[in-house]
Amino acid sequence: MSRWPRLNPMNDRSSQDEGQARILDFRLRKDRKDGHSASSPVPDLKTYEEGNQHDDYRERMIVNVVALVFVAALIGAGLWIAETMADMRKNQDCVLSGRRGCTPVEVQHSRW
Repeated sequence: MSRWPRLNPMNDRSSQDEGQARILDFRLRKDRKDGHSASSPVPDLKTYEEGNQHDDYRERMIVNVVALVFVAALIGAGLWIAETMADMRKNQDCVLSGRRGCTPVEVQHSRW
């Protein structure tokens, strides 16, 4: 005798309901004494709604541009630091290996 039950295809609901949609009804429970549902984190969201204040899109765009410039400056500074560190590591490896002339010296030929 097998410990797994055999499925009867006549009683299998998945084959019967395959082409039909099922609607599940979720009802909120009223568990608290004040009448609000237990799943609500705040009693009323109207306290967080904005009034009839007009959004200032110009100010928002200026702030966005300033933030974009700031982020671009941070990225540029990070790339500059990474490149400087790579050059310093390359020069240090050259010096520690015992070679001479590791750093290039710029010479100008015109004196007058």
